Amino acid sequence: MFENLLMGAASLLDPAMLLAVVAGVVGGVIIGALPGLTSTMGVALLIPVTFSLPPQVGLAMLGGIYCASTYSGAISAILLNIPGTSASVATMLDGHPMARAGEPGRAISLATFASAIGGVVSVLALLLLAPELAEFSLRFGSPEYFLLAIFGITVIASMSAGAMEKGLIAGALGLILSTVGVHPLTGTMRFTMDLPTLYDGIPLVVSLIGLYSIPEVIDLIRRARISGEDSRGVDRSSALRVLPELMSQKLNLLRSSVIGIIVGIVPGVGCSVGGFLAYDAAKRASKAPQSFGKGASEGIVASETGNNAVTGGTLIPLLTLGIPGNPVTAVLLGGIMIHGLRPGPELFTTNADVTYAFIFSLFLSNLLFIPVGLLLARYGLRVVQVPPAILAPIILALAIIGAYAMRGSVDDIWVMLAIGALGWGMAALAVPRAPLVLGLVLGTLAEGELARSLALVRGDVGAFALQLVTRPICLVLIGLCAFAILHGIVQHRRNSKFLE
Repeated sequence: MFENLLMGAASLLDPAMLLAVVAGVVGGVIIGALPGLTSTMGVALLIPVTFSLPPQVGLAMLGGIYCASTYSGAISAILLNIPGTSASVATMLDGHPMARAGEPGRAISLATFASAIGGVVSVLALLLLAPELAEFSLRFGSPEYFLLAIFGITVIASMSAGAMEKGLIAGALGLILSTVGVHPLTGTMRFTMDLPTLYDGIPLVVSLIGLYSIPEVIDLIRRARISGEDSRGVDRSSALRVLPELMSQKLNLLRSSVIGIIVGIVPGVGCSVGGFLAYDAAKRASKAPQSFGKGASEGIVASETGNNAVTGGTLIPLLTLGIPGNPVTAVLLGGIMIHGLRPGPELFTTNADVTYAFIFSLFLSNLLFIPVGLLLARYGLRVVQVPPAILAPIILALAIIGAYAMRGSVDDIWVMLAIGALGWGMAALAVPRAPLVLGLVLGTLAEGELARSLALVRGDVGAFALQLVTRPICLVLIGLCAFAILHGIVQHRRNSKFLE
């Protein structure tokens, strides 16, 4: 084991490895920062490039893209209020208000360092605890996945504090929208209106682009016409000044990292859920939960630590069991097998030189996107000084390009605009949009796992209920759901009394 670690660390001295990591990180930062260009797309596009490279070099490049693109979605989320990737939705809740308050540099610096910490901690877990954590992930069956999705949905109550009724309506709307498309088991078409683009459901990234970009465009036009606003103040403080503030949140960093790793090792959940759960946990533990959604640094740190910790977590079942944790690792699995490698125990024995070189390259990737991301953000800060009348059409053009780039379908542009109209209506009525996103993300998972659970017991609801109260992990998740709901109700009552 010790020899393998030394061998993996020594591989980083190879100029080809260093060049591959740099190329992957730079490409990943750019891909993640542009709305519509996802981590999955970036990894898939560069797999053919790695054919002619040694396995460890090719995988290092793909790993760099994965880590960096997961982080850099926060850049557009903070500056433009448009999540570059689904992982950065929770970051936007406090990141953009902080930027609007004249501190975009502080927000991006917090997100960058928190992302690196979450990524490094998750890679440490991958390096030292992969077999044990992979074994834990095998204990999750359909009932556990269903309850995990339900637990994620309970976050809606916490995110909607102060406007719980509106938040619950938005969450319910997200759950309804998640049913669009083909039923996961029966194949029945639902609410597709005979549009082929809706057969696979409403695309998540297309929805995010429309939900947040269109209201932002309308808001920019309104401000340009009414107030004649030309620019916003920008702080030029050094990125290093946020380090004391970050280090004062050690418990937040640790808690969010653990949440992200656990979410990552459970296949099919994703970075966005890791960010939301970490954000919710930070809000519950905060001494000033009312500051969340208004530019709280704890919210940015929790979300970015949590969603980047998912990256290392998803690689644990991938490398040890051959089970991809999300679409990105599914594509990455193809890249691994193309190089003649087979996930499983032999990957850490027979092919230990390649595996440990890849893992150590992830350490470097998570550290390298700090200077690359801050350098890009330094120029990106100028975005907030662009006059709204110019910025609005640029954002709209990016939204249209991003929606089309997902699948090369013009229909996706119309879906994006329709969701954008819904988002504008929600913004006008002060209805929070994050619960809708969470409902849309988790509704599909919850429905699919519920259908599979019932299929396994031949539709016997009693047998299914018995599973929920006899499986240890199910009992823990039920307890967490009950606690989350009760905490949300208590918090809502406190906020109501405070307002009175």
